[in-house]
Amino acid sequence: MELKMLEANFLSLPKEFGFRTSYSTSLVGLHSSPKPSSSKVICSKGTNSGSINKVGTSNLLFQSKINGMNEAISRTLDYFDDEYGGVIVNPDKLPSNPNVFASMLQSSLSRWTIKGKKGIWLKLPSEYSELVPIAVKEGFQYHHAERGYVMLTYWIPEGPSMLPANASHQVGVGGFVINDKNEVLVVQEKYCAPPFVGFWKIPTGFIQEAEEIYTGTVREVKEETGIDTEFVEVIAFRHAQNMAFEKSDLFFIGMLKPLSTEIKVDDHEILAAKWMPLVEFVKQPWIQEDSMLKKVTDIFIARMGKKYCGLFAHHLVSKFDDRSSTLYYNVVNTQDVNCNGT
Repeated sequence: MELKMLEANFLSLPKEFGFRTSYSTSLVGLHSSPKPSSSKVICSKGTNSGSINKVGTSNLLFQSKINGMNEAISRTLDYFDDEYGGVIVNPDKLPSNPNVFASMLQSSLSRWTIKGKKGIWLKLPSEYSELVPIAVKEGFQYHHAERGYVMLTYWIPEGPSMLPANASHQVGVGGFVINDKNEVLVVQEKYCAPPFVGFWKIPTGFIQEAEEIYTGTVREVKEETGIDTEFVEVIAFRHAQNMAFEKSDLFFIGMLKPLSTEIKVDDHEILAAKWMPLVEFVKQPWIQEDSMLKKVTDIFIARMGKKYCGLFAHHLVSKFDDRSSTLYYNVVNTQDVNCNGT
């Protein structure tokens, strides 16, 4: 009876600890022996020392594996210390079993609290999606998500979390491209709201991850129209709140010099593209009636007349991170002829 209860309890342990196979192998002879007398001797309190030793060995093996399981469960998740007194859980060494993860997460939080850790960053790749509700149940909060993972955070100290929030802005760009005939490169989008059907606009789009403003502007113009360009400067930018996904929006308008003339429309996004005389572009009702578009167009015309100078892209390296960055600014007392008359 005791042996059967022992077996039942042991078989309920997780497979991941490798107990079920070992236990079945060690005791299979005891339960499947064709000799009833052998089984009786094993279960009795007789003096058959050989049988008793077998049971004793199995019990020791069982206890050893139980201790191993407890030790495994008490281990913390593999992690790195960050420079702000927090923890970054190693996403490459996560346990795949939800029960093991739950136990290790609880143990980890206890140890990190004792050690005085602060913010915890837990990145769960998509293949570990079943671990997400376990982390949320322990108090983790969603931070952000990408195609391949979900990032969750946990703030240990009392009071509001000091961890940086998710990205708050999206960045868009638009390109004013004008040729030597005083024609502006314009497009009509294939998909737009009914009020804007037929509106000719400059090429626009969103900056991609790890992309510069100036390279993103050149890329968007190329993708939508097939025109190669050289970025000159930022002539203006707009900052708006509560845009797509309730994020703030930064929109940079650049001036570009065309390097080619043949238009090749991207028929996935663009309905039509052409070179439009600047005077016709300005006369469009959408521009004349919209204060924002009107102002941007006025700035562009002033820039063409050398009565305005925008922000040039300058590459600088900061000692704070030893990385090259792009700083956009207007040079005072510049000898650049493009800024004469400013």
